[in-house]
Amino acid sequence: MSPASPALSAQAAAHPGARDSLLVLARQQLLAMDSSHALAPSGLAPWLWRSWQRCVAQGRHPAQKVEFEAVGPHALRHAQDKHQLLLQAARPVMTQLVAAVGAMRYFCLLTDAQGLALEVQGPVDHSDLRALAVGRVGVDLSERGVGTSAIGATLAELSPVWLHRQEHFFDDLRDYSCAGAPVFGPQGECLGMLDITGIDVPERPELLLLALRCARAIEDRLLRALPHTLLLRVNWPGGPLGQEGEGLMVFDAEGRLLGSNTVARQLVPRPLQAPGGDSLIQSHELLALPWSHLIEHARQRPEAPLQLPLWSGLRLLALAQAGPLLRAPIMPGSGAACRGTSANAMTTPLRTSELLLIQ
Repeated sequence: MSPASPALSAQAAAHPGARDSLLVLARQQLLAMDSSHALAPSGLAPWLWRSWQRCVAQGRHPAQKVEFEAVGPHALRHAQDKHQLLLQAARPVMTQLVAAVGAMRYFCLLTDAQGLALEVQGPVDHSDLRALAVGRVGVDLSERGVGTSAIGATLAELSPVWLHRQEHFFDDLRDYSCAGAPVFGPQGECLGMLDITGIDVPERPELLLLALRCARAIEDRLLRALPHTLLLRVNWPGGPLGQEGEGLMVFDAEGRLLGSNTVARQLVPRPLQAPGGDSLIQSHELLALPWSHLIEHARQRPEAPLQLPLWSGLRLLALAQAGPLLRAPIMPGSGAACRGTSANAMTTPLRTSELLLIQ
């Protein structure tokens, strides 16, 4: 995931007059020429410029009215049913988020990967038409629907963003300030995004990091909800384990990776797979430790950190802990697992020698 990014450089954002001038000049440049291949003006975030360019490419103009169209009840129910696991994971996190930002008159939204609002929580002012326009489930908040916003930009860039007032493409959105962060599934696919929105509120770019933190909390809840045999908590040596910010990986009884969170995907690179391949990755393809060693550690020393060598030669620190499917001393299918392990040992002798070298 790319680093969280504000729309303007720190120098421009620190001086309101300079900020307004930069945005005015950038808009003039955008609308007065063929800007489809032009580079972003100095001080303007490239992702913001790209979003503006996409709006212009769709034939839009900042002065056009935004309709804030919503889907019908049947389509909304279908979308919510499709994302039921995402909603179950997100709702408790959103409740905690509202407790942190509600006093500042910010509310939060969860959308799917197409920008459809699935859940809204927080102080939505029902006497304010601007709040009702966006603060309701079923409304299309994609870039195609409402132009540049934290929602559309986050889903297009797959990166967290902060957007304030005039940085929106359409004039109708100039009263909004919003932070957004993508939410990724256990296989690394984008499921949607988490948004924090305020209307006529002071700028709070620090909310961007809060949105990112909460999005990762949703990812962790999604991952831990998978039926699994083994949970691996991983981090660099000296990093926290059993706390926020760690990598999480879950495996089935045969040592196949069922999913991992964003941090774990960054710490433990996955091997290349053939296009269209959807087979699960075995633990021995990622980690230079026997699967049986991890299971034994999870049963006997679940709270004791162990060194986790990777095939690259790097070493991580990990906690191996039993999942809900690891209960009896002998796992179902353990004989088949042992036979599979023996077969793998015969067909991949190089792995064994590499393991000995690393250990």
